[in-house]
Amino acid sequence: MQTVVIQPVFESWRDRAREMLALRVPPDDVLWSDGVQEPGLFAMTRDASPRGAVPRVPPTFLAMARSVAAHSDARRWGVLYRVLWRLTIGGERHLLAVATDRDVRQLQQWAKAIGRDIHKMHAFVRFRLVATDEATGREQFVAWFEPEHRIVRLAAGFFEKRFAGMDWSILTPHECARWDGNALHFTPGVPRRAAPDEDALDDLWRTYYRSIFNPARLKVRAMQSEMPKKYWKNLPEAELIADLIAGSAGRVDEMLRTEERPAKPAPKNAYLDSLRKMNEQPPPTAEPP
Repeated sequence: MQTVVIQPVFESWRDRAREMLALRVPPDDVLWSDGVQEPGLFAMTRDASPRGAVPRVPPTFLAMARSVAAHSDARRWGVLYRVLWRLTIGGERHLLAVATDRDVRQLQQWAKAIGRDIHKMHAFVRFRLVATDEATGREQFVAWFEPEHRIVRLAAGFFEKRFAGMDWSILTPHECARWDGNALHFTPGVPRRAAPDEDALDDLWRTYYRSIFNPARLKVRAMQSEMPKKYWKNLPEAELIADLIAGSAGRVDEMLRTEERPAKPAPKNAYLDSLRKMNEQPPPTAEPP
């Protein structure tokens, strides 16, 4: 058994997996390990003379592997390498199309979990203004988020496109992302105390959330499914949820008691007038044969 120590990122696994494929090292002979450690008795050493060329890998597998690599399950590296071996050396070129295969099903479940985690990060990151760069005049924003997996690199592109005009940092326990207006930078994770405290933007979030809350459409279970309670501690609007839920029945009754407002007259518009005249005309009657 050979131990392969890698950094917990896709690129590190990919490079070592390529080496092992070239050396024709079977999956059962490899023990994967995250982190940096001194080579032990069974640690794998690099061979400068690989036994063969690296086989071609299906692009669909690489896309799935990049996603699965962000998962927190320590088994992911071994399953990825086993599927890679089967796709290439094992000759199972269409393995990913076999939905009943245990390895394929496991990778799909991990990839689905990563997709959900990325969606939650896109939805629940809340930036706080911390400073303004005196040289450039650009505002500096920081956000704290606690994802289940190492998804920062996969999710950061969304924020780069949406908030390209401001300098921002997203801090997480796993890894941090920073955008300086030109490029994304990634640094090691930090503890919660490194994140900023409440600022004026939190009041804007609370005002916005209060304005869009519709008690007539309240479904508590569905809301908690989309906004799990574990995220509430980092959401400024979360402190309003209990009161809004408690008062929802009264607000619905008030809405029902409110008299219906009269409809406003249609605006003067030549095109709309022509459509109304067309609708008012009787349909043409069919002439007898």
